[in-house]
Amino acid sequence: MTTDAALAADIDATCRLTGEFTLRSGQVADTYFDKYLFEAQPALLDRVAAQMVDLLPEGTELLGGLELGGIPLATMVSARTGLPALFVRKKAKEYGTAKLAEGPDVAGRRITIIEDVITTGGAVRDATHALRELGAVVEVVVCAIDRSPEGNPLADVDLEVRSVLTRADLDAARG
Repeated sequence: MTTDAALAADIDATCRLTGEFTLRSGQVADTYFDKYLFEAQPALLDRVAAQMVDLLPEGTELLGGLELGGIPLATMVSARTGLPALFVRKKAKEYGTAKLAEGPDVAGRRITIIEDVITTGGAVRDATHALRELGAVVEVVVCAIDRSPEGNPLADVDLEVRSVLTRADLDAARG
């Protein structure tokens, strides 16, 4: 898929922050992509979702939006495709239904995970393990931004990463 240079420029201008940031992985970065800044803009969120639709693997039955940033993306992709979405918590809640994955039953279903930003893939890895334990078939994650340094950070769990934009795309958009 060809990178949409205008989308890369708009995402970069909207959500790139500089400073010192501790990432989920514990790594410290001097650049942070605050996905909530683009996810809070309906037109920009829709443009990202439109690109994600083109990255969905054939045979996807459910879209698994990861708490929290993957949920608006999964909802928009669901609205564009008609595929049902489910919302995957970081941990099962301890009240009510006590579910990890809110939405349709996942057992035996082919789920494409929808995520905002991937660096080391920790949250995606955790969700993949949990969904597979529930009987789901999880082989692909589609993300808005892949900022991993090189290669596939999720190869260890046999997960293919498909991204709308990479860190290199965003750096190139800066000129």
